[in-house]
Amino acid sequence: MVGMMELIDFLLEAKKATYAGEGPELSPSRPSSHDLEFTRGNLQYIDTYLGSEKFTGAEAIWEKDKPLWAMNYAGRVTAEGFSGDFLKEALLHVPADRPFRGPEQYSDGHFTYTCTVNGDFGWFNGVEEIRAGGMKVYECMFHGGWIKE
Repeated sequence: MVGMMELIDFLLEAKKATYAGEGPELSPSRPSSHDLEFTRGNLQYIDTYLGSEKFTGAEAIWEKDKPLWAMNYAGRVTAEGFSGDFLKEALLHVPADRPFRGPEQYSDGHFTYTCTVNGDFGWFNGVEEIRAGGMKVYECMFHGGWIKE
């Protein structure tokens, strides 16, 4: 079985190559779903989400078709002025010590992204927000951890 640091490195690479990196979508696995996949060796990452302005999704990692780790998320745009490009930019800065969504804080122009996490890679929950000029325009909750059969 792959070690935790190797798994985190793979997860960071996968996140940057799929949604945040505007990677290509697969054929939908469910009606109207958006599906993104990244593989390296025996590891496979799939991110599937529904919606856009209000959305929900799940991402998971498998090793040789055995599920290892997963995260669920749900979010919404809360006001005018949201930028999906800024969200993707923030998510490209996902840190190795918190490999869930984006960094604790990231700013560019009048946009500020914040992410608060409770727990660790094995069991966690968190929330991210984007503010435009001080007004909250986006929020997303997420949770997940190890999968054990």
